[in-house]
Amino acid sequence: MRSYVERLPVPALSRLVQTVWVHRTDDVPYVQRRLPSGGVDLHWPLGGEPRLLGPMTGPVLDVVPARTTIVGVRFRPGGNPLLPVALSELLDQGVGLRELEHRWVEQLGEEMVNAPTPETALGMLQAQLLHEVRTATGLDPLMDEAVRLLMPWQQAEIGVLASHLGLSASQLRRRCLHVVGVSPKVLQRTLRFQGFLALAQAASPPLGQHGAEGMAALATDVGYADQSHLSRECLRLAGVTPSALFGGEVDRCLREHDHAASYRSFLASRTRPLPRL
Repeated sequence: MRSYVERLPVPALSRLVQTVWVHRTDDVPYVQRRLPSGGVDLHWPLGGEPRLLGPMTGPVLDVVPARTTIVGVRFRPGGNPLLPVALSELLDQGVGLRELEHRWVEQLGEEMVNAPTPETALGMLQAQLLHEVRTATGLDPLMDEAVRLLMPWQQAEIGVLASHLGLSASQLRRRCLHVVGVSPKVLQRTLRFQGFLALAQAASPPLGQHGAEGMAALATDVGYADQSHLSRECLRLAGVTPSALFGGEVDRCLREHDHAASYRSFLASRTRPLPRL
């Protein structure tokens, strides 16, 4: 039976990991549209080759083979401890985990494929990531704060954000490219779109302008100037218009997939807004 179920990570990983998941396909291949999230994804097909998928600037269509089970991890922006290089080098690209010479990959892969359930395999993967986090160097707490303030509904202006962090605008840009893989403006745009998807999939009532309804209300709620602005960004980041996205793939996704864990942090930032920077 085909399914996709997300869960929150184990608490010790929550600062770096947004969500973990298990994806199963049935007897036919599954075409999925991956959208930019601002972070790095780890896809580990049980019995196959694990890959790290870098930050994205646009949509990618993937075909998942029939009768495949993938366990995965979505890292928060700037939260990946497995890459020894600047994340800008992995922009819109993927890399095999074996290529990064992590010696534990082969043994863990064998243990995961022999696990009694995919959920058990996912637990093994999280345990390994906990070990990697404890020994990792180069994690940047300043960028944690930058990402937090670039979330939807915070209304941070990039120049003011840099001053708030004690950086120049150029320093903030360089640091963000190194740690996150994209510029602060691109990250803000990506997180805003993810916030819009969170509202839509959670069916949250909009808090936008008085008298606005439907898509227009959601657009203004998440920070778009208007519905046209949302449509342009949806074409850029999803490859289709909002009506096409919500008339097809999102509707199907709502029936078959559970994305609640991914969007929890976006909805939480909406209910507890920070002072405008």
